[in-house]
Amino acid sequence: MLDNSKWISALSEFGTVCPIFRKTFDVKKEILYAELKITAIGCYVAHINGKRVGSFILAPGWTAYHSRLQVQEYDVTGLLGEENVLDIEAGDGWHLGRLGWLKGKPSGSGPSVIFELEVKCKDNTALRIVSDESAMVSKSPRLFSSLYDGEIFDSRIEEFNWEPVRVIEYSKDTLIPQEGEDVVEVERLSPVAITKSKTGYVLDFGQNLTGYVEFAVNAPSGHVVELYHGEILDKSGDVYTDNLRSALQRIQLIANGKKTTYKPQFSFQGFRYVRVVNWIGEPDPNDFTAIVVHSNMKRTGYFSCSNEKVNKLFQNIIWGQKGNFLDVPTDCPQRDERLGWTGDAQIFIKAATYNFDVERFFSKWLSDLSVEQFEDGGVPAVIPNILGRDNSSSSAWGDAAVICPWQIYLAYGNKEILKRQYDSMCKWINYIKNQGDNPYIWNTGHHFGDWLGLDASYGSYVGATDTALIATAYFAYSTSILVKVGRVLGYDTTEYERLYDNVRKAFQDAFIKGGRLTSDTQTAYALVIFFDLVDDLATFGERLNTLVKENGNKLTTGFVGTPYLLHALSKTGYHETAYSLLLQEEFPSWLYSVNQGATTIWEHWDGVDDEEKLWSTDMNSFNHYAYGAVADWMYEVMAGIKINESRPAFENIIFEPITDKRIDYVSASVETKNGIVSSSWKRMGKTVTYTFNVPRGSTGTVNLNGQIYNLESGEHIFTVDE
Repeated sequence: MLDNSKWISALSEFGTVCPIFRKTFDVKKEILYAELKITAIGCYVAHINGKRVGSFILAPGWTAYHSRLQVQEYDVTGLLGEENVLDIEAGDGWHLGRLGWLKGKPSGSGPSVIFELEVKCKDNTALRIVSDESAMVSKSPRLFSSLYDGEIFDSRIEEFNWEPVRVIEYSKDTLIPQEGEDVVEVERLSPVAITKSKTGYVLDFGQNLTGYVEFAVNAPSGHVVELYHGEILDKSGDVYTDNLRSALQRIQLIANGKKTTYKPQFSFQGFRYVRVVNWIGEPDPNDFTAIVVHSNMKRTGYFSCSNEKVNKLFQNIIWGQKGNFLDVPTDCPQRDERLGWTGDAQIFIKAATYNFDVERFFSKWLSDLSVEQFEDGGVPAVIPNILGRDNSSSSAWGDAAVICPWQIYLAYGNKEILKRQYDSMCKWINYIKNQGDNPYIWNTGHHFGDWLGLDASYGSYVGATDTALIATAYFAYSTSILVKVGRVLGYDTTEYERLYDNVRKAFQDAFIKGGRLTSDTQTAYALVIFFDLVDDLATFGERLNTLVKENGNKLTTGFVGTPYLLHALSKTGYHETAYSLLLQEEFPSWLYSVNQGATTIWEHWDGVDDEEKLWSTDMNSFNHYAYGAVADWMYEVMAGIKINESRPAFENIIFEPITDKRIDYVSASVETKNGIVSSSWKRMGKTVTYTFNVPRGSTGTVNLNGQIYNLESGEHIFTVDE
């Protein structure tokens, strides 16, 4: 790929200034078709004759660069003329910029690009324009760019000093075709309010989002306007930035004396509020637009019910997914992190597949997981891995290697992802088996446990549930999934069936004493019930229900327990308690943050409390999607739309809605490969009317109060007395 092209870079003296590479060429013949193949060490934006090529923001995206660097292909036929100028501006991006808690650049070189432009003419001749020594480079007006720290743009710079490029020796062996979704500008929001603060003006866009602000400045030449981005306001009404840690999220524009419209090119921010400093006069709302940016995922899932606070929660979940699905499933979009945490991804992936079409998004990320997996089968905590072996191979986090491919298969029915990831899955299970002296109990190594569980001891982020119990439970669960995967692919699963039976028995022997779990916590019972680790589900369901009731119908779970808590209650018949948890408005609850004005999902149940006191400054994101996993319970239990594992991709839909007298109606739909699946119910007096829609090519199975009905395609209505 790009065999005739060379990697070109700028001179080291460019410092932090983003380079612009230029290649001029003529096409004297009539053009049939033209295609540009291009990628970068760093990020790039290409223009031909002043017009942007494609719409991919932060191309070429984030992959495990040591093994995989995506190459984009663009049809540029309509951009060419007889005399042509190809300009490519490049910035640090993920490849060269600082990531996580690293302060310096991981590479000593600046951004580099490689490209080939092939022009096919109508006379059957072809022209190839490639990156080589003949290209030129200049400093751009973009004096600085950073994913975390923003940009500095000097709009006074309009003339460029072109000089020869530097050809560098960099491997082409890692180049691969584009696999993931493009990151694109999706929607635009205007400020809903502008207020004056002690430090400047504060813009409120009404929604916590991921993206950047496009703004117009008309100020004297040399005047510097600054924008600072944050998720919440402090008590004085100014933009709060302490929870960003070292990330500046700052934009600086140096005015040129003329009206200039600008937006960042190699940076993105997580924000609802923007502090504008050094603005001349009063800002006009029409001069500011927040542009929402995320991977180009198609929205597929919708949910609504009679409780408007629950509807707001669902919208917050959608915004949380949009804000954190920017090329990789990040934990948060604002502070100096924004990493592809495996635990968050596997916790939320089922909800993700209902809300959006994420097949291509996760397929690309799972390819990176495979190449980042350690030789012994361990799995990094973040993908792509920028943390080395630190905090790697934790239970529930590393289990993303098994859980995520399986869920993608269930949602979309593509066996190829199972085939491709099967070796990775086996390596993970075998890694666990080889830990410690007992091959069936995982009680060694580092584990995040029930991260941010509310029952944690003082000063700890890890909940009270025994990490060995969690690790062994996940060991059994992931092994059971691996058995299912092997059967789907027609492989011999005898070895893993035997392993699963032994792990399940060892779990019972080690962690059940006197009919109760050795960790008497909500999380422990939720895992055991959801993972089917005991035969007597009724007894354990009763204990889980008691724990919730004794806590005032409030949860104590963290990252590990929360996704399964409501499912476990419903699975054992405690639907009313599950609904009570969803509808709970006091802290801790999902609706607590809604009542606090949240527009996305918080990292902590009490990110801000009733007295406006923050949980912490060092780890307190207000756009952290993991707890939004409750959305899959809303789809599957409230609306009753479930996937039949033996007929994935909604070829057979199981409709099994569970009503509650505190809710008058529920409606949900999911767009599948066969069409739209929908389920709704509405209470009228003492009767409930259910409406199910089965798309052509699918069938449905309805379970209403134990009565089973088989459905063909079309709309089906049932009325049942309560």
